[in-house]
Amino acid sequence: MKDEFHVYYDEEGDFLEIQIGPYTKSYCRDIDEGIYERVDEMTGEIKGFGILSFKKRTLARKEVDIKLPFKLAITA
Repeated sequence: MKDEFHVYYDEEGDFLEIQIGPYTKSYCRDIDEGIYERVDEMTGEIKGFGILSFKKRTLARKEVDIKLPFKLAITA
């Protein structure tokens, strides 16, 4: 992946967001209940995604480990 990505996790709100590349003006599109993707308004490219209740969904009790580097394929 040529662009950098940024991972943000809000433990209190149990919310994970991954942003791909620099921030651009975008809108959110629901994918599923509590899961959305951020789409660039000008290009239509997916710029990131967010997951509500992340720990609950992963069934993690204390920590969620993400091994880096990892491959990420996003398709529309």
